[in-house]
Amino acid sequence: MTCKEAERLVMPYINDELTDEELSKFLEHMESCPDCREELEIYFTVDVGIRQLDSETGNYNIKGALEATIEQSRQRLQVIQCIKIARYAVATISVMALFLTVLLQCRIWLQWGLL
Repeated sequence: MTCKEAERLVMPYINDELTDEELSKFLEHMESCPDCREELEIYFTVDVGIRQLDSETGNYNIKGALEATIEQSRQRLQVIQCIKIARYAVATISVMALFLTVLLQCRIWLQWGLL
């Protein structure tokens, strides 16, 4: 992902509007590009600051809030990856079970002289 693409995704990230693929690439870029990370921090600070003024909440650890948001995003991606692996495993086991069932049925037919 280029810096320009990452900059375009800053506000959608803050508003939790990125797809899983975009989120993964965005977080990867933020880890490796200090300039884009700084821009994310600025946008996040302004956005959270305005929201806090509107709602009159007193949480002033905005950098900590950003780190928590990034950590939640990483955890979300890990859960999604685990779900994909589980789906793959279930599909594989299902195909193997079907193959085994057909194989055993053929064995029964052979014993009965139907094949």
